[in-house]
Amino acid sequence: MKALIGKKAPEFHAPAVINGNQIVEDFSLEQYLGKKYVVLFFYPMDFTFVCPTELHAFQEKLGEFEKRDVAVVGCSVDSEFSHFAWLNQDKNKGGIHGVKYPIVADFSKTIAENYGVLAADYLTNEEGELVATGAPVAYRGLFLIDKEGKIRHYVINDLPLGRNVDEAIRMVDALQHFEEFGEVCPANWSKGKDAMKATNEGVSGYLSKH
Repeated sequence: MKALIGKKAPEFHAPAVINGNQIVEDFSLEQYLGKKYVVLFFYPMDFTFVCPTELHAFQEKLGEFEKRDVAVVGCSVDSEFSHFAWLNQDKNKGGIHGVKYPIVADFSKTIAENYGVLAADYLTNEEGELVATGAPVAYRGLFLIDKEGKIRHYVINDLPLGRNVDEAIRMVDALQHFEEFGEVCPANWSKGKDAMKATNEGVSGYLSKH
């Protein structure tokens, strides 16, 4: 997998459920270009165990993302109809009722493949048959995309490992701090803490030693 940092986020047009109750046939991240940052996260599958905890966690923090001018978008390899049914199932029954951000249907698995998070490889065997190795679902990938459509941060967890939504917010804060003040953010930095000035001389010196 080639690193996606600093590159344009792979484009896609796919069905999605928005506002928790409306299916749209042609959802794209292009609507956010020049307007909003995007946190695009992938999860393995609807109607599972860890996944609803993550989707609800993003919903609970949605106000924090929105006040930072960030659109949150979920995506899995399920169909839009599966998403819709899950959104209409109560939380206490394992559903995600109440989730309002868009959830994209990557039924062809091409979005997950283009973002490097598909947990399966497809090979042709000696009989010429196409076979899958691994689980044909998405790893728990999360991508922070800036207003120009470039990926500035991403992390990919294996299937059993749920992610930390507060860490996603911290990374948004770090990117926005850098964009506003030109300061770089050291280890364990959080909003309100001191950052560091990055001079051309300092960068050149670092590169010359490494």
